[in-house]
This record gives sequence, structure tokens and C-alpha cells, in this order.
Amino acid sequence: MEVEFTARQVKISKVLKTGAEEGIDRIALILGRITSAALTFRAERHLQIVEISLQSRHHSIVAKGESASQDSALREALAHAELQAQRFRDRVRTRKRLPKVAPTAEARAPRKTARARLELVSGAEPAPEQNGHRPAIARPPGRQTKAAITVHSFPGKPAVVEPHILSAHEALAIRPMTIEEAVKEAEFRDRDLLVFRNMSGDLFVLHRRRDGKMELVEVP
Repeated sequence: MEVEFTARQVKISKVLKTGAEEGIDRIALILGRITSAALTFRAERHLQIVEISLQSRHHSIVAKGESASQDSALREALAHAELQAQRFRDRVRTRKRLPKVAPTAEARAPRKTARARLELVSGAEPAPEQNGHRPAIARPPGRQTKAAITVHSFPGKPAVVEPHILSAHEALAIRPMTIEEAVKEAEFRDRDLLVFRNMSGDLFVLHRRRDGKMELVEVP
């Protein structure tokens, strides 16, 4: 896998490139095969900023690190990306552990069992098979035949997932921002929920669905 490096008004040393590639390899062990990876190094006043964008088959990660040195900013961005990969892996494992409705014994019974039950209720004796085919069931005239109905049972107590409660300052953005900035802010904070306003003052809710994709809800 090739890693795309972008430098904006800064220089990237070979040591930083090697450390970035090693960090992405560690994330790939958690997230799975990474199809694309891009790192951007830039500077704003006295801060060094590193942004990481990773894409796998089922999930994308955007992480950001800020520090006085490029090395510290890179380590911070890799730590955020690795934490997001672990959270996604845990969500996938949790979904796989949810109980599934098992078929009942009646549902697993073959069709011959249902035919025999029908013959038993109607009062007719099973007719012998001829050439591998069973003849039609003879029914008395004027008598209505009753058919047995299989009732499927379901688990009494469904699985309940405990709610995750956030405080207001963790899920609320103070300054107005665009949708792209809100997505990066949610990834940077490592939050599944973010409430923010755009430049026009409209209120939006950005949250992560169970499949890992981000969904935007506009509040009227």
C-alpha cells in the first residue's frame, strides 16, 4: 500500500515518513486492509498540524494532530486514528454478538411431517405410495377438513443495548462550521454525535449509524 504525503509550506523528513507508514500498518492490523492513505503536513503560526485520511472496504477514518513539533503532531494524529479503528472494530464485534432468532422445531420439520399431521386431523389413513408418488387424500363428502397451523415462537426477552449518555459540552459545537468541518470535528473528537450550526444559523445533528457511516439530520 502506498501512502500519499502532502507538504504545505513545510518539509517532511524521511524519519517522519517512516514513522507514519509504521503507524498506518498498525492501524491496518485493527481495521483490516486499507485501500488508500493520505497524510497532510502543514503549519499555522506556531502550530504544526498533521491530518490523516484512511479508507478501508467498510470504514473511513479522518484524524488530526496539533503540536509545536511535527513529530508530536504525527503521534497525536496516529493515536486518534488508531482509537477510531478500535471503536469501529468493537462496534462490529458487538453487532455480531447480538442473539439471532433460532428456528423452532416445528419450522425445521420436513414437509412430510406436515402432510402426516394433515392426514391425522382429517381422519384419513395414509395411502401407500405408488411409483414414488403419494395419491391424493380421500375426504368424506360434505365434511370440512381441518388443517393444523404451526405457530412460531420468539424469544421472550429481546437483547437490550445500554444507552451511551453524553454531556452537553462533548456533543455540542460552539462555533458555526460547514458540514465538512463538522465531520472532521466529530472524527477529531472521536464522537458519534455532534450538534452544530452552519454559517447561516441552521441547526444540524451529525451522528454515526451502526454501519459506521455518518448521517446528517437537519433540525427544523
